[in-house]
Amino acid sequence: MKKLVLLFLFLSSIIFAQFNGPKIVAPNPKYDFGDINEGAIVKHKFVVYNKGGADLTIQRVKASCGCTAAEPIKKILPPFDSTSIEVTFNSNRRRGKQRKHVYVFSDDPETPELRLSFTANIISKESAMSNGDFPILKLSKYNYNFGTIKEGEKKEAIIKVSNIGTSPLEIKNIRTSCGCTAALMNNKKLKPNESDNLKIIFDSKNMEGDVARTITLTTNDPKNPNKVIVIIAKVIKE
Repeated sequence: MKKLVLLFLFLSSIIFAQFNGPKIVAPNPKYDFGDINEGAIVKHKFVVYNKGGADLTIQRVKASCGCTAAEPIKKILPPFDSTSIEVTFNSNRRRGKQRKHVYVFSDDPETPELRLSFTANIISKESAMSNGDFPILKLSKYNYNFGTIKEGEKKEAIIKVSNIGTSPLEIKNIRTSCGCTAALMNNKKLKPNESDNLKIIFDSKNMEGDVARTITLTTNDPKNPNKVIVIIAKVIKE
């Protein structure tokens, strides 16, 4: 009888400790990005929560090669509270099936190291192009002439940017040749057959004569990753 009482107390103490201590849980610790084109940068948010009866402290997050994991929004989770950990994977120079891991370290005595995993199948640029599955950037204009303008005037132009390919187009960078020109675009990820407007603002302050400036769009279009727009104007001083 005494042994049964001791066993009961021992088991009760374990259950009590488990319930009152922190307990880290990930409802969906695995994620599959599926097929992605080589060079694509993809993101996913893993959710973790505290299933225990005491505050959980997330001490650090470590990512394996090829990906980066942002710090969680919250590092201290009260019982039954949750937070997210965003993982970014850069598929540049990688091909085929990939499996990567992210490790979450906490003060959970039972699971001090929680492993999150994701998989992806990277389609090489050569394979995508041979299958005809790639983005194609098309511009409504490759040059724009503002004509004759007065020094100090600001002029605006709209150029239509389209993806006429068969996979998503990502505009990675928009670079202007000088601070006198601004190029703005709301949507930098275009699905096949989707378009958006590139707004160009040209400031002629302190200029005179014939002026030419460039705007360079860098994208994941494998055939033409860089497209250049030339803007020209004749600036006169009063």
